[in-house]
Amino acid sequence: MADQLDFQLLSSGMRRMGWIRFWIQAVLGLVVVCVLLFNNIGSSLARNSERALGLGPGLSLTTIAFLFLLYSLWQGWLIVKAGRALNSSARPSRGETSRLLKRGIFVDLLGLMLASIGYQSLAGALFVQASMQAPGISIGAGMRSMDNYPITSLEMLSVLSNTQVLFAHVIGLAFSLWLLQRIYRTN
Repeated sequence: MADQLDFQLLSSGMRRMGWIRFWIQAVLGLVVVCVLLFNNIGSSLARNSERALGLGPGLSLTTIAFLFLLYSLWQGWLIVKAGRALNSSARPSRGETSRLLKRGIFVDLLGLMLASIGYQSLAGALFVQASMQAPGISIGAGMRSMDNYPITSLEMLSVLSNTQVLFAHVIGLAFSLWLLQRIYRTN
């Protein structure tokens, strides 16, 4: 049977790691939202936005991975609450706490999978676009220069948003695995 000091250490560790996980994921999620909004607003205002049609599936998967990130944020908050409860008399069991952490691991793995597929879609679309560029510099080509499809900053922002959501899920997965290992550690 674990003594009171072990529960206090586990409680403070879970609270601390839960808060760190929560705030890192919240900041990365805010970056993702800002970039996705800027990308949607900017692409509707940009000229020749119809040529970036290949980015649609990648951005959709990034958005779905972001929704999983929101659920992962909620899981981070529940980890903080479980850490607080561990220091009280009505502490959750090891099984309840491990189910909470395993649910967070599962959500982060799904988010990683969707973000990785979205990243492949975005990278593939940008590769096709880059391969259609004419080599060299076309100075004074007039209307002929429209055949050259340079990769714009908005398209690179879509890759950035995907990278941020991917990293947020990696952070959540790492913290959840560490906490799960800490719960089952024997002295």
